[in-house]
Amino acid sequence: MPSATPSGRFGTVVTAMVTPFAEDGALDVDGAVTLARWLAANGSDGLVLAGTTGEASVLDDREKLTLWEAVAGAVTVPVVAGTGSNDTDHSVRLTRAVGATGVAGALVVTPYYNRPSQDGLRRHFTAVAGATDLPVMLYDIPVRAGRRIAADTLLGLARDVPNIVAVKDAAGDVVGSSRVVAAAPDGFELYSGDDAYTLPLLAVGAVGVVSVSAHWIGRALGAMIATFRAGDVAGAARANAALLDAMAFQSSDAAPNPLPAKAVCRALGLPAGQCRLPMGPAPAGLDEAAAELVGDLGLVPAAPSGRPAAGPSGSPVPATGSPVA
Repeated sequence: MPSATPSGRFGTVVTAMVTPFAEDGALDVDGAVTLARWLAANGSDGLVLAGTTGEASVLDDREKLTLWEAVAGAVTVPVVAGTGSNDTDHSVRLTRAVGATGVAGALVVTPYYNRPSQDGLRRHFTAVAGATDLPVMLYDIPVRAGRRIAADTLLGLARDVPNIVAVKDAAGDVVGSSRVVAAAPDGFELYSGDDAYTLPLLAVGAVGVVSVSAHWIGRALGAMIATFRAGDVAGAARANAALLDAMAFQSSDAAPNPLPAKAVCRALGLPAGQCRLPMGPAPAGLDEAAAELVGDLGLVPAAPSGRPAAGPSGSPVPATGSPVA
């Protein structure tokens, strides 16, 4: 039954947060704290830091550890640290170190570029999870990694490695996901890793979404999921349909994720900066398109004075104590 769909241990709407940079490209730690607090006040009940959207591949380990510690200490929602890479030894070392930062869990992506066998994937994930007592969420994103985690591999890891407790599923295969949910051990959770697949994956047992568009429609995503869980499937379908264009803004061939997310943050008056190379800077017209999206959604930029801004429904956005929220 839809109403029996559980909430995930890391939250229901978990935002894959962008990493703010200063004008010179340096990590903007204060900006990250400000953005994290704003997201937590505007529909995000969990955050992923230094994942794909957080430009993990262009952050060094010192920057990641600084980012995780600062944000985990500044918000009350769960923070999940993207500790995975395509190098098992590096991933093990970083995952071991993350335990001291106060995060709630680790996100470990499929090793990209290497294209390991399923046995290689199993050994990689087992080694990385063995470096921590934190709960681990695997990240299956074949479009970026070049290799999918096969269902048998994923289920074997869920059964055999106690702290592998979830998967961020961006494989785009609802039937395959339904089989994983049906055969997974109790307590193993599947999150949608693609906003547009959230409602279909909820229907087969997903517990939530790790979302990019939650930067601008976090509350609406949460409302859609709540509608589904209440048993109003038709209402959830209508809500989902109304959000499809806003979801689609998050990536395109001309402006891949996270370029659009950072543009929306800039349009909202939130810290973001540009993406580091090779992703950035933003192409011509993207900031104008982001501003148009913000206007179309009825969003109000964060108030520089610190006063609550008006939300999309006219309700006040809770102040976060930061200078821009």
